[in-house]
Amino acid sequence: KDYSGAIADYNKAIEINPRLAEAYNNRGTLKGRDLGDYLGAISDFNKAIEINPNDGKTYYIRGTAKIKKGDYSGAIADFNKAIKINPRYAEAYINRGTAKRDTGDYLGAIADFNKAIEINPKLAEAYANRGNAKGGLEDYSGAIRDHSKAIKINPNDEKTYYNRGTAKRKTGDYSGAISDYNKAIKINPRLAEAYNNRGLAKNNLKDYSGAIADYNKAIEINPRYADAYNNRGTLKGRDLGNYLGAISDFNKAIEINPRYAEAYSNRGVTKHLNEDNQGACSDAKKAKSLGNINGSRVVELLCK
Repeated sequence: KDYSGAIADYNKAIEINPRLAEAYNNRGTLKGRDLGDYLGAISDFNKAIEINPNDGKTYYIRGTAKIKKGDYSGAIADFNKAIKINPRYAEAYINRGTAKRDTGDYLGAIADFNKAIEINPKLAEAYANRGNAKGGLEDYSGAIRDHSKAIKINPNDEKTYYNRGTAKRKTGDYSGAISDYNKAIKINPRLAEAYNNRGLAKNNLKDYSGAIADYNKAIEINPRYADAYNNRGTLKGRDLGNYLGAISDFNKAIEINPRYAEAYSNRGVTKHLNEDNQGACSDAKKAKSLGNINGSRVVELLCK
């Protein structure tokens, strides 16, 4: 992990041979993967492609960096080029599918994951990603099947257990969801999302103390986890009648994310229950302005 030393060596290699595409590729990979400098990485990949425009791998890694920057159309264009150069490039289909999924094109994503699986039926990542896309289409049973296939190939990926648990929770299988979150946490005890979602499943089973313990753990791992504060606040207010504690949690969620419409709506409802109708109306109006449907309903009821 001597990144500065590695970059110095890549710089020297480029100084000696400015046409050495591999040095630009390696320097760009380090910048993106290890330093989070995606713009710097893309700049290096641009140079490598200028030197060698027929290397599919460089388009692939540049596309991956573009995903990290949120440039999904640019990423898809790069994966298209990688696939044109190598139509059997399964990983390029996976990443193109990921970019499509992240833009809401779930059917296009599934088509790409299908192609990756056709090329290599043992790619756990392709099944896992296809499962996520099916979840986006609310095909939770299909998502569970794909995540199960991925787990059979690779039983040590905490994210796949986490995602299968979420699909199970969506179908009302709360005990099955908790079992999957337990497995995810066993593999990675620092996976805050698994604690948060296990808390939701426990809440559904009316295990309120267990749910709060999980939300607490998620917040301990990630003190900027707005969803965990919102979920803990919802439980405190709706299920335990602890309105002041709930409002405190919603305050924190909104402090972290000032555009968190659901938190404003939840805080508004809780203020109403705590007989603060003026505050409830104010929060409901804010939630409505951010597109929250419940906020609109509360405005109609309270803001007269």
